[in-house]
This record gives sequence, C-alpha cells and structure tokens, in this order.
Amino acid sequence: MIFKTILIALLLLSPLSASSIHVAIASNMSYVIKELTQRFELAHPQTKVIVTLGSSGKITAQIKHGAPYEIFMSADMKFPKTLYATGFAVTKPAIYAQGSLAMLSRNKQNYIKGLSIVEKDSFHTIAIANFKTAPYGKASMEALKNAGIYKKVSSKLVYGESIAQTTSYAVSVADIGFVAKSSLFNPKMLKYKEGIHWIEVNPKLYTPIDQGIVVLKNGENKKEVQAFYDFIFSPKAQKILEKFGYHIP
Repeated sequence: MIFKTILIALLLLSPLSASSIHVAIASNMSYVIKELTQRFELAHPQTKVIVTLGSSGKITAQIKHGAPYEIFMSADMKFPKTLYATGFAVTKPAIYAQGSLAMLSRNKQNYIKGLSIVEKDSFHTIAIANFKTAPYGKASMEALKNAGIYKKVSSKLVYGESIAQTTSYAVSVADIGFVAKSSLFNPKMLKYKEGIHWIEVNPKLYTPIDQGIVVLKNGENKKEVQAFYDFIFSPKAQKILEKFGYHIP
C-alpha cells in the first residue's frame, strides 16, 4: 500500500504532468528562439514550448485554417493586427522588438558604396525573401526602390519563402542577399564579419520593422501561455533579443 502511494506521488511529479504551449514564430527569430525558450523553461520546468517557424504570412494563413498555435510572434504588425481584427487573436498586438535589415555575402566584399553594391556586373543573383509573405522581404523591396536601383537589379532577384531560407541562399547559391541582422549573431554565422561579409542596410530606406506578438484564441485564459507572453517583455528576454541584434522599442 505504501509502495502504491509512493508510485502515485512520483507519477504526479513526473514530466507526464507537464503542460505544453504552441508558439508560431517568424523565421527571423529562428536563431534567438532557442535561447528564449531555454530561459523560459528553466523558470517554468513544467511547461514545454513547442515552436513552429515560418514566414509571417504563411503562419497567418495556417492560423485562419485552424492551426493549433496559442501565441504568434510575427515579423511585423500587419498580420497580428489582421488576426486581432478578425477574432483569431484575443490580445491587442504589441511590439516586442524591432528588426534590422542587412546585406550578406559569403565572399569578402567592398561595401564602400553601400546598397549600390548589388548593381555590380559580377553579381548575378541577389537573395531576397518573398515580399508578399515575409516582412523582411517587403523591407528589402522598399530599400531597393527607395535607393532607386530596383529596376536595375530586378532580374537578378531570387526569392526565399522565408527570411531563414533567404539567409541560406545568401551563404550558398546567391552572390549576396538581404537578411535579418539578427541572423548574423547566431554562433554558426560569426565567421561572417561586419564590413567584410555584411553591412547593415540604411534604416532610412525602409519602414521600421516592428515585430508584433498576440495571444491566439487557442491560448485564451491559459496561465502557461500568459506566462510566456509576459516573459517576452521581461528584462531577461529583452537582453537576449538585444544580444541577437534586435532593438527594443
């Protein structure tokens, strides 16, 4: 009888009693989310964070079609606002970070001309995220057009479905690419040096990339979901975001 009582107690304390939350996150966050979730789970050991990565536009479409996500961390404010306006989100969109755009090449470059480097005759492919579904792709298009060089280089553009895929293109098949600055703070990317392999794009050339977070209908009134949401705005999480190249508004 004593053994049975102890067994029941152990089962109640086991990971089987742990809960999980489903968080959908824009691909630009792929490098920072691991550290964020590790820090959160350290403080909340009974909660497992299940992460799905993708372009903000595609994630929004999935949410509208019944995907079981409970929190959405978008690369912009447009998609969270749409979800809130249509009842798929239950919290008003809030800015958790601001992203920055960078140009990256796997080969050493002379960036003295800034954005105009993409006009080089030796550049045949320029990686850019899909501007219809990826906010960083939209920002890249704005930068090219505002710099007055889009028409000159439009035939060179190759599109990634997300900013993560675009970063992969930039260091593999493309001559240069427009990426999230945050990706360059990933330990695996530290071999690419600022001013040699990459530079930040002039932020005056594109609309500020305000990244928004919302609690979705599936996560309404769940304390674990609220705890993660609150954590994202905590000093600990903000320091992690800053470490990975984000600005905190």
